Amino acid sequence: MALPGSFPFVLSARFGWVLMFVDEVEIRVESGNGGDGCVSFRREKYVPRGGPDGGDGGDGGSVILRARHGVNSLAALAHRKHWKAANGQPGEAAQRHGASAKDLWLDVPPGTIVLDAKRGFVIKDLKEEGDQVVIARGGKGGKGNVRFKSSTNRTPRESTPGGEAEIRLIRLELKIIADVGLVGKPNAGKSTLLSRLSRARPEIAPYPFTTKHPNLGRVQIDFDRSFIMADVPGLIEGAHEGAGLGHEFLRHIQRAGILVHLVEPEPADGTDPIENYHAIRKELVAFDPELGSRPEVAVVTKADLPGAEDVRQRLSNVVGGEVLLISAVTGQGLNSLVGAVAILLNPPEAW
Repeated sequence: MALPGSFPFVLSARFGWVLMFVDEVEIRVESGNGGDGCVSFRREKYVPRGGPDGGDGGDGGSVILRARHGVNSLAALAHRKHWKAANGQPGEAAQRHGASAKDLWLDVPPGTIVLDAKRGFVIKDLKEEGDQVVIARGGKGGKGNVRFKSSTNRTPRESTPGGEAEIRLIRLELKIIADVGLVGKPNAGKSTLLSRLSRARPEIAPYPFTTKHPNLGRVQIDFDRSFIMADVPGLIEGAHEGAGLGHEFLRHIQRAGILVHLVEPEPADGTDPIENYHAIRKELVAFDPELGSRPEVAVVTKADLPGAEDVRQRLSNVVGGEVLLISAVTGQGLNSLVGAVAILLNPPEAW
């Protein structure tokens, strides 16, 4: 249930109204107009023939997008479709310049791509903390008539208007940045694993597509080393064409440096675990061929099930290497998994 209007909130029986995860939004941004220059002449007692003294107008505010840690979603921008910076103030007599308007800063999560909504090209990729882009530049303040004074023009009556605002329609897309991305079929145990390895608490339920949006958690390796793990919505065949949650998943996995591929030994739909592994790999490569060469840790989950060990051996023959066997419920194999990821993040040859 959503609140009336376009506010990105949902009702939680436990916490009341809570903010939803939003990873794509289209907004209209508008900078401020520059203030007009002033036409004025000195009018003081006992000062004959006072000269021009019209001041300049102030600059309009710009709209600036900035990547900031601690901002985890685009939800704060989703409730307003039009963001406008303030206008600059006009110049005044006595050579008083109009006040320049403050810039409008819009904070977004690191990993946000800024696109021109009309033409579709990328304006800026805000990957790192502190990355920023002036998306709509404020109009310059106009010149007052004092600027036009000269030896041949002692009483100028001209000024210039303030510069016009810049208006742009932009689309923001968030591609989360994580060291490790969990991939697998729906209900493969990704959310449970993330909750065991980190302080993240994604919603978990015994039905497919429980995870509706990515969840991030920090996994501690040792006292001074850790990595960010992302649990994202499960894949089904045809996801690269938009089936299921499709691109809602795939664009988030593009920036994960390492993939942990979870395979359920006894899928609820009766499918073969090895065929499921190949299906997920196929979807990844179809969406982005580079994902096929990404470092991968193959893992069979739910080690407490009777057929888990057999599936692990079969999958090991397919991948031609070690396959881990874990249980997020009992904790079996979790240390081995964290150790395998740590080695890929910091290979021995880099020591």
